[in-house]
Amino acid sequence: MKFRKFFHVAAIMLTSFASMVAHGKAEEVTSKKEKKREGELARHHRHHGALSRDRGDATDDPPRRRHHSSIVPDFDSDDIKNSTHAAVWPSYDQQAQQQGGQDEDGPAAKLDPALMAGAETSIEPLVTTNAPPPPLPGDEQSRYPWKRGIVTTTFWIGETATHNNPVPNRSSCWDTNWARNYGGNDPSDAGQRTGDYIPASFVPNLNPFYVALPYNDIEHGVLKAEASQVIPWFPKEYKGPTKSVCQGRWIAIRFGNRVCYAQWEDAGPFRTDHWQYVFGNDRPRPNLNRGAGLDVSPAVRDFLGMNSSDVTDWKFVDFDEVPTGPWARYGDNNTFVQNARSGGGQVVEERAPRRIFDSILPDLHAPVVEIR
Repeated sequence: MKFRKFFHVAAIMLTSFASMVAHGKAEEVTSKKEKKREGELARHHRHHGALSRDRGDATDDPPRRRHHSSIVPDFDSDDIKNSTHAAVWPSYDQQAQQQGGQDEDGPAAKLDPALMAGAETSIEPLVTTNAPPPPLPGDEQSRYPWKRGIVTTTFWIGETATHNNPVPNRSSCWDTNWARNYGGNDPSDAGQRTGDYIPASFVPNLNPFYVALPYNDIEHGVLKAEASQVIPWFPKEYKGPTKSVCQGRWIAIRFGNRVCYAQWEDAGPFRTDHWQYVFGNDRPRPNLNRGAGLDVSPAVRDFLGMNSSDVTDWKFVDFDEVPTGPWARYGDNNTFVQNARSGGGQVVEERAPRRIFDSILPDLHAPVVEIR
């Protein structure tokens, strides 16, 4: 009986001892796994600047969601201009510090994982390179820089008002009888024009190569106050307080590999006061025609081979920079014609070739001026 009780007690003790050993090993394994997991989490959060505000140890609690606007850094124009790369994102720690994500006494706040994943994907450059484009026709030395990538639309003398052209073009800002002085309406349809870039029905009395820019130097019959300060050629061209120094000015327009020359004869599109763009470094302001900053005549459009609305470059030129071309043949306002008539060249006046319109409009002939 005693032996039986002894063996029973011994069996209980052995069982308890085995249970204690097994439990100790399980705790040791669990402890190792937890330490390993905590170490991995700590490395992960340290990498992403995501330690908890409330505790110094790593945590896998769900991060508090923050608005993207509180994380994404703001780039002002100076930051972009001075950057050595097109687009450089700060590190996550820098982002949190810049936006107040770190307390004075505590670690950085957690970031939205979706935002972090998005920041690691490739993005389009914020700015393009400042390297100059390859040279093109018209890039020869000039005192005036090119205005590049300007939305350019077509307008014409006699054009009626439309939604995108609220002012009719029977008059210009400098000529109340523009259409009459031109000789009629300048047709927009290329089928109603000749290979010499003039209307098929008459020879114009003014240069068919004309443009409009969004500035008028005359207001209420006198020069605007800023005109003498912002127009580069003002001192040389000033002819009195009521005379425009912009009307008739020559500009170059470049489209692809072609360069056309035309005279400034009206103000627009849409604005007459944007001297910061016309004479400065501003871009055209938004408008109904996709931010157009230049209007050109049908003759300019056809010579360049552009669409009725397209993108061109343009710049002012002095007259001695303008080569001869189809823009030098017609018009009482044309500098080439004026110089030829005043003795700068031999003037040959001939009647225009007779056309089918002659019997209908016999009085619309005008002399063709050739410079030899």
